Amino acid sequence: MLLKDRILTSRIDLNHFLNHIAVPYIVLDTDRTALFANRSFEALTGFPVDRCPGVPCRHITRCGVCIQGCPALKLEATDQPVTVKTDMINFNRKRVSVKMVVSPLKDNAGKAAGFIETFYDISYMEESVATPESSYSFRGIVGRSSRMEKIFDILPVLAQSDASVLITGETGTGKDKVAEEIHNASPRAEEPFIKINCGALPETLLESELFGHTKGAFTGAVDSKPGRFRLAHNGTLYLTEIGDLPLTLQVKLLTVLDDGAVFPLGGNKRVPVNVRLIAATHRNLEEMVAEGRFRQDLFYRLNVARLHLPALRERNGDVRLLLDYFLHFYASKAGRQCKEFSDSALELLGTYAYPGNVRELSNIVEYAVAVCEGETIRGDHLPSYIKEVPAERGVRSDPAEKTEVPHAAKTFQPQAVDEVPSWKSVEKQMIMDALVKTGGHKGKAASILGWGRSTLWRKMKQYGIDR
Repeated sequence: MLLKDRILTSRIDLNHFLNHIAVPYIVLDTDRTALFANRSFEALTGFPVDRCPGVPCRHITRCGVCIQGCPALKLEATDQPVTVKTDMINFNRKRVSVKMVVSPLKDNAGKAAGFIETFYDISYMEESVATPESSYSFRGIVGRSSRMEKIFDILPVLAQSDASVLITGETGTGKDKVAEEIHNASPRAEEPFIKINCGALPETLLESELFGHTKGAFTGAVDSKPGRFRLAHNGTLYLTEIGDLPLTLQVKLLTVLDDGAVFPLGGNKRVPVNVRLIAATHRNLEEMVAEGRFRQDLFYRLNVARLHLPALRERNGDVRLLLDYFLHFYASKAGRQCKEFSDSALELLGTYAYPGNVRELSNIVEYAVAVCEGETIRGDHLPSYIKEVPAERGVRSDPAEKTEVPHAAKTFQPQAVDEVPSWKSVEKQMIMDALVKTGGHKGKAASILGWGRSTLWRKMKQYGIDR
């Protein structure tokens, strides 16, 4: 059966599968005519996915490489994915810089059946944000505290190295962002950056996702699957939440790292892979090793280069810097006129603890920009849970400290870790605030929170929020 016919006969299953992938995809036949695209692709290009079938790819993506020479044509000489950086013109007539990965699709006989194109928006890498904070950053990672300055010093060195990197730190400290920027500043930047959450999938599915499987390897394996290691060939594989990796898979991961090759599930053919590995976790792996929950040899293999990201409460002076940075970013992105915070808003934001760290601060500012209709963000534009934090949970001044400091410096101080509300209660309140603000419209609420709609539904179910 031709790929086109298989796509059409399995439309419902393919819709469900591809539309739950956050990365934009488009599937093409051998004539480079679109067969299917997912919702993430529609969000990137503005082209309605239900209008894609039958349309030549170049009329949808409108990329620079469509004129210079389609990368799909290069696949005739190789079975490996082709990665290029290019620009596309979306249907809002805006130029978007993207990294485009074109991979071949084959039928059961091994003959060419089509292509799948994956897109990564890299516009942010080229944006020059003209703010006073621009000198306190590394490729979009912002900070000027002494802790962050040390990280900025080491990041370029890690980027040029090919050693494995272990990134540790609390939830929301920016581990994903740092991992991606290490890749983008590395010699592998032109190649794929593949991410997988080791704690998000059951063990059997995670093994297949990591190492791939052959057709018939298990019930439901109707086709072969390459796995994330092979997708990341010549690029970077980012394993987030590595502390949640089951012990049985830790052994297999160690074997792959030592041998530089994978054996797909159900197969006996060795497939060489050239991958730079970055891992991240919020857990204490040393304690897990001592308790027998994480292999010591794998820990040593991952811990070649260690990078610990400090919590926001440990980054003296960075809160105000980050507030201004995200205000400028989200106001520009949404086309809003917000330019500053009022004194009352700064007082609230300065005494808040940010248990969710930089991610939470970013979400707070995005929410405020979304609801503010003027140039100044006031206290009533902030999520309600910030204003409801008891006074005793705010910043306490040290009575032994007599040195006078400016008001802003006194306002933005770290807060004791044992005096903050749990992140679960904070996140639940954020969801409820967003739903109230949007009148229960889940799509708009997800946009305010900076999540996908499926993420919002999952978290609503997790926290028992009535739909």
